[in-house]
Amino acid sequence: MTAALDKIFDSFAGRSLFKNKSVLQTNYTPETIPHRDEQIELVASILAPALRGERVSNLFVYGKTGTGKTLSIAYVSNELSKRIKDEGNTSLKVIYINCKLKKVADTEYRILAELIHHLGGSVPSTGLPTDDVYNRFVDIIDQRKQLVLIVLDEVDQAVKKISDGFLYTLTRLNSELKQAQISLIGISNSLTFMDDLDPRVRSSLSEEELVFPPYNALQLQDILKERASQAFNENILQEGVLAKCAAFAAREHGDARRALDLLRVAGELAERVGSPRIELKHIDEANSKIERDKMLDIIENEPKQFQLVLYSIICLFENKSREHIFTGDIYNKYQEICERSKNEVLTQRRVSDIIAEFDMLGIINAQVISKGRQGRTREIKLMIPSSIFSRAREILVNSLEL
Repeated sequence: MTAALDKIFDSFAGRSLFKNKSVLQTNYTPETIPHRDEQIELVASILAPALRGERVSNLFVYGKTGTGKTLSIAYVSNELSKRIKDEGNTSLKVIYINCKLKKVADTEYRILAELIHHLGGSVPSTGLPTDDVYNRFVDIIDQRKQLVLIVLDEVDQAVKKISDGFLYTLTRLNSELKQAQISLIGISNSLTFMDDLDPRVRSSLSEEELVFPPYNALQLQDILKERASQAFNENILQEGVLAKCAAFAAREHGDARRALDLLRVAGELAERVGSPRIELKHIDEANSKIERDKMLDIIENEPKQFQLVLYSIICLFENKSREHIFTGDIYNKYQEICERSKNEVLTQRRVSDIIAEFDMLGIINAQVISKGRQGRTREIKLMIPSSIFSRAREILVNSLEL
């Protein structure tokens, strides 16, 4: 065993394919954002009144994953903050919250606690009435004249977990503030996010809206070429590697993040087998690996009710007594699990919507079949690969505390 480990360690102690792997990771902020000049200039024009100490319009930004939304907002807000600071002004505070993080944005209380933390205050992690936490937020933000720009990234995830009420409350707080003012920037991967909001919330939020289109394959190649020149040593990439990465990502709604992940994982896989170059076959292997990892990430970050429905499906498939599983079977099992774990039971129609979403995500395959006079139903097949099935089940059991 020692000899085998020494061989692995020796292979990594030699020349690396990577010069700077960090430029391919999701938390890297590039100096330039190719093919987003138009969007960046529009965001800048919306936020520019902050230079005069004026409250800026609420802005909602839409676009599929990996279309440069967060990068562009971060770039403009950072440049604006630097400009204001250079002028000796401290009247702008930018707060960024990732609404996909469970311990930050899965309840209204936690979102407020995170805002208070960014403003230099603190509240207990639990225990106070939500109204008291709102009052604490108002007190701390209104201590001086300032504009607080709150960026809610993946805000659709927070609304799915909580409700849209907290958004409405945040926009209405300006009427209570005497010195400070709040402006919101919502970033959503869902193009139909606003359609599902309460009309009052929608009217108070959508002062300005901006849609980021997906990148095409040529634009993705430009992004990959720029990052690859910083990430890898010379003559590492086989011809056609960047084009193949771009083609895969263009098929996935023009997702630049997916393209960069593909390239990074392909480099890691090539290093593990001691290859001196990243070849086309490594892109195929990376694509398969990312698909598996993405499915686990979806399972881990879905709201509790989604996890309960999926766990019900998994339980039915583990019980081999039935050859076919239908939506009615799933709902019966879901009710049983909810009652046992003391969770709210959703309506059959809502559970049916969740099953349809799993079908869209590729976690299951739902085929509509006719049952004659009994109407139509969906026959369900679980599509979680056997290689990650036990890990997916473990995630659900731990998350649901079953």
